[in-house]
Amino acid sequence: MIVAALADAEGQAAPTPGLRQAFAFLRRSDVAALPDGRVEVDGDRVFALVQRYETAETDAPLFEAHRRYIDVQFVVSGRETIGWAPLAQLRVTQPYDAAKEACFGTVPDTEVTSVLLRAGELAVLYPEDAHAPKLAAGRPSAVHKIVVKVALTPDT
Repeated sequence: MIVAALADAEGQAAPTPGLRQAFAFLRRSDVAALPDGRVEVDGDRVFALVQRYETAETDAPLFEAHRRYIDVQFVVSGRETIGWAPLAQLRVTQPYDAAKEACFGTVPDTEVTSVLLRAGELAVLYPEDAHAPKLAAGRPSAVHKIVVKVALTPDT
């Protein structure tokens, strides 16, 4: 996992074509005005999911992990905590579903690292990163976030 301000992310993540496209997309001047839903960047190789929601407080966050895509989770406005743990710590409760491109489960509290993301910051999450997004940072609040999905293989 990489956590950075958008302005610094390109220097920290591996400079793959897909990640370069993701960062360029997030730097667009109209990114905050995009409507919720899927936005095409480069077909199924790179696409964005624009989301607005209320973060939640929970004692049992649902973790997810992906196989085919890297997540670039960028907070446009608001604050959010993402729970993170190495994939090996994930206790799978819902096996991998190719249609959802995810498996889900729990992680023992003692193995979770909480990551605070503020407006303008992002997390790059790889298949080795189990993560629980949409968690309240102190108290529930509104968040506008864009998740850019970057395929691991160019033919995806």
